[in-house]
Amino acid sequence: MDLRQLKYFIAVAEERSFSRAALRLHVSQPPLSTQLKALEDELGVRLLDRTNRGVSLTAAGQVFFDEMRAVLARLERGKEMARNAGRGDVGTLSIGFVSIADYGILPPALKEFRSLYPGVEVHLHELTTDAQVREIRAARLDLGIGLGPLDAPDLHFEAVAQEQLMLAAPTGHRLSRGDKAVDLKTLANESFIIPPRDIAPGLFDLIIGECRAAGFAPRITQQARQMQTVISLVACGMGFALVPASVQNLRRQGVQYRPLQGAAAAIELGILRPRDDDDPVSRNFVETLLRVAQTANGPTG
Repeated sequence: MDLRQLKYFIAVAEERSFSRAALRLHVSQPPLSTQLKALEDELGVRLLDRTNRGVSLTAAGQVFFDEMRAVLARLERGKEMARNAGRGDVGTLSIGFVSIADYGILPPALKEFRSLYPGVEVHLHELTTDAQVREIRAARLDLGIGLGPLDAPDLHFEAVAQEQLMLAAPTGHRLSRGDKAVDLKTLANESFIIPPRDIAPGLFDLIIGECRAAGFAPRITQQARQMQTVISLVACGMGFALVPASVQNLRRQGVQYRPLQGAAAAIELGILRPRDDDDPVSRNFVETLLRVAQTANGPTG
């Protein structure tokens, strides 16, 4: 028994005619009759009653018809599902992201991705970059959106955006008044709140480097793992923070965001994933994120 015989049988049963079934299948009638006779011989039962008035199903033929039509329907559905999976139209995707992605590029990228691929179930996990690296290596994340540069040779990092650093200052402090750019040198004697280097080495080194370029080493009085916590501590008046520009979308009472004088340093935000990743669902999300990022920020270079 092969798939061709089943399709021939279904066509004859539905058309109630060998000649009409042959036209539908674009085959000549003799091989059609031969194949169905071979099918009946293999099963050991008569499936069709052949008369001058046409063709009808026997009792055995009706049972076989009902079962095989369901089988063929499932087969066609399975073929379509396989094609969809191969294109990345269906599946699941686990994505890690740093908080600043949620203030900028991630929401519009998710909106577009879900409109293009509604059959993909997306699971989001807010994690620091170092935690994303661990989870990707453990195959608990498919990809991440983290901060560069990244010291992980087994992973691929692709920049999607660059964000300049801005000053987050406590409201009421003299440096938070107005909207003019702040000279970083004026912060030499102030307290700084900064993420630990082990979770965000790129951002940590960038902040330290900017302060040293301004002629001082920052007095770090508090470290915080999450950007929301950094901003909350600024709001409490515990110090200043240099943060990526998208963080200003996190409106928090007690915090004033100010640009820095001169050409402010920029932090890279990018996609990290296994170097051997060839999953079509991941590929579709990466393409969507890059496209949205380019529209919002222009080419990253």
